[in-house]
Amino acid sequence: MRRNEFNIEDKEIIKEILDECESGTLSLISKGKPYGVAVNFVYYEDKIYIHGAKEGRKVESIMENPFASFLVVNPFSLIPSYFSDTMAACPATQFFASVICEGNIKAIDNPNKKATVLNKLMEKLQSEGGYETITFDKPMYKKMLENTAVFELDIQTISCKVKVGQNLLEDKKESIIDKLQKRNSKLDKKTIEMINKFYK
Repeated sequence: MRRNEFNIEDKEIIKEILDECESGTLSLISKGKPYGVAVNFVYYEDKIYIHGAKEGRKVESIMENPFASFLVVNPFSLIPSYFSDTMAACPATQFFASVICEGNIKAIDNPNKKATVLNKLMEKLQSEGGYETITFDKPMYKKMLENTAVFELDIQTISCKVKVGQNLLEDKKESIIDKLQKRNSKLDKKTIEMINKFYK
């Protein structure tokens, strides 16, 4: 059964999730069959951008059918069944955030646009810097830009789901937070932050 309390429409929250996730799954149709591939990506100007080789199954699939689906999942803490003070397995779950985008995907040919997108990807994945800005007129990048494919997913529909216990009663929420604090992993700390952010 679909849980509406987990659905998120706030564009800033969706952007935050997409910016935080480093990789996602691009789903295509390859010779009439589903084909999914894990990719790094950047969300820029309301579109998803990926890069890769100019040849291969991914490229062939995009040429065959440009309609694509793209999924990112940001996992939070596993909530074991015994957090509910029961021996039953049923309460076991995992908190998470996910975004699904659907639309048409195409290759970008303009070298300056490719450079801009690759710079945005570098800013995301290597935020500490330590590299020279990518431009087509720099000899060190000219061949790389010529040999690298950059793809743009023009998003037609987007949906977001954040599950961090919004359906829980106050005492159950506080009990889970207490147990997460005692377990005290880095992910548990992030999960507590998300529970407090989304719990209503």
